[in-house]
Amino acid sequence: MTPAELGKVVLAALQQVAEEQNLDSTLLPAEVAVERPRNPENGDYATTIALQSAKKLSTNPRLLATQLAAQLATSTAIAEATVAGPGFVNIRLAADAQGELVNTILAAGADFGRGDSFAGKRINLEFVSANPTGPIHLGGTRWAAVGDALGRVMEAEGARVTREYYFNDHGTQIDRFARSLVAAALHQPTPEDGYAGAYIDDIAGMIVANNPGVCGLPTEERQEVFRSQGVEMMFAHIKRTLHEFGTDFDVYFHENSLFEDGAVDAAIGILKESGNLYFADGAWWLRSSDFGDDKDRVVIKSDGNAAYIAGDIAYVKNKFDRGHDLCIYMLGADHHGYIARLKAAAQALGYNPDGVEVLIGQMVNLVRDGKSVKMSKRAGTVITLDDLVEAIGVDAARYSMIRSSVDSSLDIDLELWASKSNDNPVFYVQYAHARLCSLQRKADELGITRDAADLALLTHEREGDLIRTLGEFPTVVASAAELREPHRVARYLEGLAASYHRFYDSCQVLPKADSVDNDEDAALHSARLALCAATRQTLDNGLQLLGVTAPERM
Repeated sequence: MTPAELGKVVLAALQQVAEEQNLDSTLLPAEVAVERPRNPENGDYATTIALQSAKKLSTNPRLLATQLAAQLATSTAIAEATVAGPGFVNIRLAADAQGELVNTILAAGADFGRGDSFAGKRINLEFVSANPTGPIHLGGTRWAAVGDALGRVMEAEGARVTREYYFNDHGTQIDRFARSLVAAALHQPTPEDGYAGAYIDDIAGMIVANNPGVCGLPTEERQEVFRSQGVEMMFAHIKRTLHEFGTDFDVYFHENSLFEDGAVDAAIGILKESGNLYFADGAWWLRSSDFGDDKDRVVIKSDGNAAYIAGDIAYVKNKFDRGHDLCIYMLGADHHGYIARLKAAAQALGYNPDGVEVLIGQMVNLVRDGKSVKMSKRAGTVITLDDLVEAIGVDAARYSMIRSSVDSSLDIDLELWASKSNDNPVFYVQYAHARLCSLQRKADELGITRDAADLALLTHEREGDLIRTLGEFPTVVASAAELREPHRVARYLEGLAASYHRFYDSCQVLPKADSVDNDEDAALHSARLALCAATRQTLDNGLQLLGVTAPERM
């Protein structure tokens, strides 16, 4: 029985109490939360619903809790229900009801943990979106891992997610990139505002090799060749790097297309017509302060050129016009101003501003031997996704980026994450999965099956702890999606691995060498083997949500 299922049992019992005591059951909540108490001696689960509901029902909370506990005790799924303090209800499940969760997991397989809290919702999830002027840096790496995991978690809750990469191919940064390539091809110093690094020399060399005589072309023509081919080569590298990292996108949206197909002009026209764009001091301004921004924003500058926000406005419109209910932007630490700006743009266009969310990710630092790692041979002073993967591997790189809240800065200890020890969180979780696979192989060799296992035999304290930890997985996934925090899944997996290791150290799963099982021992081994299979499945499901492999051998 999962906490969610037990919550339904508690609610049904509370409704029965309300009916018997002539209380207004319409005042009861639609759902009841149950939690695992800090002290397991108090019970398997606890609920504060009597405290929460007593005032609304005009009754005493401890009296209501006592009545609720009495009603719960009549359920065959509950072994004991007791009252504590001013109105807490502690619940201990019957062994067979607790063990039934194992069958639920095994029957659900890869679907265990999935829910429907986002069913029918169409979500546009834009992340990474690094300029095609260099390799993916550590900030982009964090979003590549977290964004992909968030998409997986939301899909697990029933959402239709479009993973989108906004390709910034319009603006001055592309011109700077092209000038840097030209300088490298001509063996000239890097422009003062240009890009440096071995990758610039590599791309310039490839362009020259593919276009003999390009360096002798007129300045503007030469610049265009290096711009168009350089951007294409750089973006091809970015896409390849992300794919190898396990992150792929459904849509690669070109910023320049908004200007070429008239989308920017169309959005500006709508804003002018609605009066949300006004002319002052030779420029056109968005009345963004009317919609929660700290000031109005220039959209068309006095020289007639579009400001950067013009593309943002058209892009917001494009996303909603494609039928998305929720547009999530995952941006870097220096983009806090975009939160109010993008919401204001959506509202000015007539869309629900709550349909725009901006997640801000903090900085990432690499540490080795207790000191910051600052240099990358390939990209000048920028540390790249490729650098991190080369140092610790894809799984460790993804997991290290996902397991912490993006609200906080992150230090990645390269020695720790490259180690094959239980101090390395991803190794610890993966090892638990591999250990379970090894256990199943050994059981197969011994001819021990989990068919028709009597799960009511799982009464050991460590068995109960492991089962209850397994039962939390669907709630963890749902909360990770709702709060946009996939790190909750990673932390849960670490807790599950710890619970399993404690169980394994305390409970003999398979017969000892040269021993012969009697019927009672064989039944217990079968039940424990089923519990192990459910644990392996849950670890696998969780790692899949993070885009991290679940190895069968380590």
